[in-house]
Amino acid sequence: IGHLLGAAGGVEAVACVKSIMDQYVHVTAGLEQQDPECDLNCMKGSGENTKVDVTLSNSLGFGGHNASIIIKKIQD
Repeated sequence: IGHLLGAAGGVEAVACVKSIMDQYVHVTAGLEQQDPECDLNCMKGSGENTKVDVTLSNSLGFGGHNASIIIKKIQD
């Protein structure tokens, strides 16, 4: 979708909410080769349907304007 400047954090927050709603983790864009010593599942190649209850969105801006938000699924 391109660079959204100030709106990038808002769009990422919407993507986090959709991941919780759809129980889906998207592929990591641009990941071609993962460090073999890193044992994280970075979603190389394709996304995955899995349980998603909590997401974290980091927005880092020029001049030290940084913010993070944790979004958690409401428990019934």
